[in-house]
Amino acid sequence: MRKLETVEPGGSEYLTVALKQNKWLDEILGRFEEIALPDSWLVSGCIAQTIWNLLCGRPAEFGIKDADLIYFDEQDLSAEAEAGHERRVGDLFRDLPLKLDVKNQARVHLWYKERFGYTIKPYSSSADAIATFPTAATSVGIRRLLGNFECCAPFGLDDLFGLIVRPNKRQVTRSIYEMKTDRWRLIWPALTVLAWDEQIPAT
Repeated sequence: MRKLETVEPGGSEYLTVALKQNKWLDEILGRFEEIALPDSWLVSGCIAQTIWNLLCGRPAEFGIKDADLIYFDEQDLSAEAEAGHERRVGDLFRDLPLKLDVKNQARVHLWYKERFGYTIKPYSSSADAIATFPTAATSVGIRRLLGNFECCAPFGLDDLFGLIVRPNKRQVTRSIYEMKTDRWRLIWPALTVLAWDEQIPAT
């Protein structure tokens, strides 16, 4: 996989094949239409962890304890509705040995300051939210609708498949980035983690 050519956002046969090796994600994606939430995507950690595990010679599911599912619903910004969707989706996949965290990206700005200490502007869509994730490699969403695999990767997939971690400074703080990457280095020593102030040309 290290020799894969550049993959443009919008889907990739390489990513599809790789994620099929994670039997848990493959089941979620295979039944994705049952989730029935607007602008919904499986995102971030579980995708990157699967790819990094495979590139590092580990089972695809190694160390994965949860999966993040996002959706975008401006019509109901209540925490109760979000929690109800999480319970329903969790029940759909209750036989899987991982927890599904379900979050409405239309309401993130309502609780973000309390959790992280600073305000953010409301997102306009799930894709807008994905573009703010802490690193380029983890700014990825996937779904399968009507049999078609779709990928939202605003920074492309080169970092993900190249085991490169660079900060996406649109929203994350230096301390959060460094906390995450310090943990990731211990699990995947093969990662090339760029320092907060370091920049290399995009490949």
